[in-house]
Amino acid sequence: MLVKICGLSTIEDAIGSLEAGADLLGFVFANSKRQVTVEQVEEIRNQLPKEAKTVGVFVDTPIEMVNEIGHLVQLDYVQLHGNEFIEDCQKSEFPVIKALSLGTDKAMDQVENYLPIVEYLLLDGPTPGSGQRFDWQIIEQIPYALEKTILAGGLSPKNVQTAIKQVKPIGVDVSSGVETDGKKDLKKIKRFIERAKGAR
Repeated sequence: MLVKICGLSTIEDAIGSLEAGADLLGFVFANSKRQVTVEQVEEIRNQLPKEAKTVGVFVDTPIEMVNEIGHLVQLDYVQLHGNEFIEDCQKSEFPVIKALSLGTDKAMDQVENYLPIVEYLLLDGPTPGSGQRFDWQIIEQIPYALEKTILAGGLSPKNVQTAIKQVKPIGVDVSSGVETDGKKDLKKIKRFIERAKGAR
Protein backbone atom coordinates (compact mmCIF):
# COMPACT_ATOMS: atom_id res chain seq x y z
CA MET A 1 0.00 0.00 0.00
CA LEU A 2 1.52 3.27 -1.15
CA VAL A 3 1.13 6.10 1.34
CA LYS A 4 1.57 9.75 0.33
CA ILE A 5 1.81 12.39 3.03
CA CYS A 6 1.00 15.69 1.37
CA GLY A 7 1.34 19.35 2.30
CA LEU A 8 4.74 19.01 3.95
CA SER A 9 6.70 22.18 4.63
CA THR A 10 9.49 21.36 7.11
CA ILE A 11 12.44 18.98 7.12
CA GLU A 12 11.26 17.61 10.50
CA ASP A 13 7.88 16.62 9.07
CA ALA A 14 9.42 15.20 5.90
CA ILE A 15 11.97 13.07 7.79
CA GLY A 16 9.36 12.06 10.37
CA SER A 17 6.97 10.94 7.62
CA LEU A 18 9.73 8.99 5.91
CA GLU A 19 10.78 7.28 9.14
CA ALA A 20 7.13 6.40 9.81
CA GLY A 21 7.03 4.57 6.46
CA ALA A 22 5.67 7.11 3.95
CA ASP A 23 6.38 6.17 0.33
CA LEU A 24 5.75 9.59 -1.20
CA LEU A 25 6.36 13.05 0.26
CA GLY A 26 4.12 15.76 -1.22
CA PHE A 27 5.01 19.45 -1.52
CA VAL A 28 2.35 21.93 -2.65
CA PHE A 29 3.57 24.60 -5.07
CA ALA A 30 0.01 25.76 -5.81
CA ASN A 31 -1.75 28.58 -4.01
CA SER A 32 -2.87 27.12 -0.67
CA LYS A 33 -2.25 27.44 3.05
CA ARG A 34 0.30 24.65 2.65
CA GLN A 35 2.12 26.30 -0.26
CA VAL A 36 5.92 26.06 -0.26
CA THR A 37 8.59 27.84 -2.30
CA VAL A 38 11.18 26.31 -4.59
CA GLU A 39 13.86 27.42 -2.11
CA GLN A 40 12.12 25.70 0.82
CA VAL A 41 11.82 22.41 -1.07
CA GLU A 42 15.40 22.61 -2.36
CA GLU A 43 16.60 22.94 1.21
CA ILE A 44 14.43 20.03 2.41
CA ARG A 45 15.40 17.83 -0.56
CA ASN A 46 19.09 18.36 0.11
CA GLN A 47 18.65 16.95 3.62
CA LEU A 48 16.56 13.93 2.62
CA PRO A 49 18.09 10.55 1.76
CA LYS A 50 18.50 10.06 -1.99
CA GLU A 51 15.96 7.22 -2.06
CA ALA A 52 13.17 9.46 -0.67
CA LYS A 53 10.45 9.91 -3.31
CA THR A 54 9.07 13.43 -3.68
CA VAL A 55 5.96 14.77 -5.40
CA GLY A 56 5.35 18.37 -6.45
CA VAL A 57 1.70 19.43 -6.51
CA PHE A 58 0.71 21.98 -9.16
CA VAL A 59 -2.61 23.51 -10.24
CA ASP A 60 -2.87 24.81 -13.81
CA THR A 61 0.81 25.78 -13.89
CA PRO A 62 2.27 25.92 -17.42
CA ILE A 63 3.92 22.53 -17.99
CA GLU A 64 7.23 24.18 -18.95
CA MET A 65 7.35 25.76 -15.48
CA VAL A 66 6.39 22.45 -13.85
CA ASN A 67 9.33 20.78 -15.63
CA GLU A 68 11.70 23.57 -14.62
CA ILE A 69 10.72 23.42 -10.95
CA GLY A 70 10.81 19.62 -11.04
CA HIS A 71 14.45 19.64 -12.14
CA LEU A 72 15.42 22.38 -9.68
CA VAL A 73 14.11 20.49 -6.64
CA GLN A 74 14.75 16.96 -7.99
CA LEU A 75 11.15 15.76 -7.94
CA ASP A 76 10.30 12.12 -8.62
CA TYR A 77 6.68 12.82 -9.63
CA VAL A 78 4.52 15.79 -10.50
CA GLN A 79 0.90 15.88 -9.37
CA LEU A 80 -1.28 17.92 -11.72
CA HIS A 81 -4.31 18.97 -9.71
CA GLY A 82 -6.09 21.40 -12.04
CA ASN A 83 -7.65 21.34 -15.49
CA GLU A 84 -4.50 20.20 -17.24
CA PHE A 85 -4.96 18.56 -20.63
CA ILE A 86 -3.70 15.18 -21.73
CA GLU A 87 -1.13 17.04 -23.84
CA ASP A 88 0.27 18.63 -20.67
CA CYS A 89 0.69 15.22 -19.07
CA GLN A 90 2.47 13.99 -22.18
CA LYS A 91 4.85 16.98 -22.13
CA SER A 92 5.79 16.39 -18.50
CA GLU A 93 9.40 15.34 -18.03
CA PHE A 94 8.40 13.52 -14.84
CA PRO A 95 5.94 10.69 -14.15
CA VAL A 96 2.50 12.25 -13.66
CA ILE A 97 -0.04 11.75 -10.88
CA LYS A 98 -3.24 13.25 -12.33
CA ALA A 99 -5.76 14.36 -9.77
CA LEU A 100 -9.43 14.06 -10.74
CA SER A 101 -12.48 15.20 -8.78
CA LEU A 102 -15.06 12.46 -8.86
CA GLY A 103 -18.76 13.12 -8.68
CA THR A 104 -19.46 14.19 -12.26
CA ASP A 105 -19.97 12.20 -15.46
CA LYS A 106 -17.16 14.20 -17.01
CA ALA A 107 -14.76 12.87 -14.37
CA MET A 108 -15.60 9.28 -15.34
CA ASP A 109 -14.72 10.02 -18.97
CA GLN A 110 -11.50 11.65 -17.81
CA VAL A 111 -10.50 8.52 -15.91
CA GLU A 112 -10.54 6.52 -19.14
CA ASN A 113 -8.71 9.24 -21.07
CA TYR A 114 -5.89 9.83 -18.60
CA LEU A 115 -5.41 6.26 -17.38
CA PRO A 116 -3.09 5.05 -20.21
CA ILE A 117 -0.73 8.02 -20.04
CA VAL A 118 -0.22 8.74 -16.33
CA GLU A 119 1.62 6.88 -13.60
CA TYR A 120 -1.24 7.21 -11.11
CA LEU A 121 -4.69 8.76 -10.83
CA LEU A 122 -5.37 10.57 -7.58
CA LEU A 123 -9.12 10.33 -7.08
CA ASP A 124 -10.56 13.03 -4.86
CA GLY A 125 -13.98 14.44 -4.04
CA PRO A 126 -15.75 17.34 -5.75
CA THR A 127 -13.79 19.88 -3.65
CA PRO A 128 -10.11 18.82 -3.75
CA GLY A 129 -8.04 19.82 -0.76
CA SER A 130 -11.13 20.30 1.41
CA GLY A 131 -10.38 17.27 3.55
CA GLN A 132 -13.92 16.02 2.94
CA ARG A 133 -14.55 12.44 1.93
CA PHE A 134 -16.78 11.56 -0.99
CA ASP A 135 -18.94 8.56 -1.82
CA TRP A 136 -16.36 5.82 -2.36
CA GLN A 137 -18.97 3.67 -4.12
CA ILE A 138 -18.44 5.84 -7.21
CA ILE A 139 -15.08 4.11 -7.69
CA GLU A 140 -16.85 0.75 -8.01
CA GLN A 141 -17.85 1.92 -11.51
CA ILE A 142 -14.18 1.99 -12.59
CA PRO A 143 -12.61 -1.26 -11.32
CA TYR A 144 -10.15 -1.21 -14.24
CA ALA A 145 -8.52 1.92 -12.75
CA LEU A 146 -7.76 0.52 -9.28
CA GLU A 147 -4.21 -0.59 -10.05
CA LYS A 148 -3.37 3.08 -10.69
CA THR A 149 -5.70 4.66 -8.10
CA ILE A 150 -4.46 6.71 -5.16
CA LEU A 151 -7.44 7.54 -2.96
CA ALA A 152 -7.66 11.03 -1.43
CA GLY A 153 -10.23 13.22 0.27
CA GLY A 154 -11.12 13.19 3.94
CA LEU A 155 -8.88 10.29 4.93
CA SER A 156 -7.62 10.06 8.51
CA PRO A 157 -6.22 7.43 10.88
CA LYS A 158 -9.84 6.70 11.87
CA ASN A 159 -11.19 5.77 8.43
CA VAL A 160 -8.20 4.77 6.29
CA GLN A 161 -8.56 1.03 6.94
CA THR A 162 -12.25 1.10 6.03
CA ALA A 163 -11.43 3.08 2.88
CA ILE A 164 -8.76 0.63 1.76
CA LYS A 165 -10.94 -2.43 2.41
CA GLN A 166 -13.87 -0.90 0.51
CA VAL A 167 -12.08 0.75 -2.42
CA LYS A 168 -8.94 -1.43 -2.75
CA PRO A 169 -6.74 1.32 -4.22
CA ILE A 170 -3.01 0.97 -4.81
CA GLY A 171 -2.36 3.93 -2.53
CA VAL A 172 -3.79 6.58 -0.21
CA ASP A 173 -3.08 10.29 0.16
CA VAL A 174 -3.54 12.42 3.27
CA SER A 175 -2.88 16.00 4.32
CA SER A 176 -5.34 17.65 6.74
CA GLY A 177 -6.27 14.25 8.23
CA VAL A 178 -2.84 14.04 9.91
CA GLU A 179 -2.79 17.59 11.24
CA THR A 180 -3.58 19.19 14.59
CA ASP A 181 -4.40 22.90 14.53
CA GLY A 182 -3.24 23.15 10.93
CA LYS A 183 0.21 21.63 11.57
CA LYS A 184 1.44 18.16 10.71
CA ASP A 185 1.16 15.83 13.72
CA LEU A 186 3.78 13.06 13.63
CA LYS A 187 1.74 10.85 15.99
CA LYS A 188 -1.20 11.00 13.58
CA ILE A 189 1.13 10.42 10.61
CA LYS A 190 2.55 7.28 12.26
CA ARG A 191 -0.92 6.01 13.15
CA PHE A 192 -2.21 6.69 9.63
CA ILE A 193 0.68 4.84 7.97
CA GLU A 194 0.50 1.88 10.37
CA ARG A 195 -3.21 1.46 9.72
CA ALA A 196 -2.89 1.94 5.96
CA LYS A 197 -0.06 -0.55 5.65
CA GLY A 198 -1.85 -3.03 7.91
CA ALA A 199 -5.25 -2.77 6.27
CA ARG A 200 -4.90 -5.73 3.94
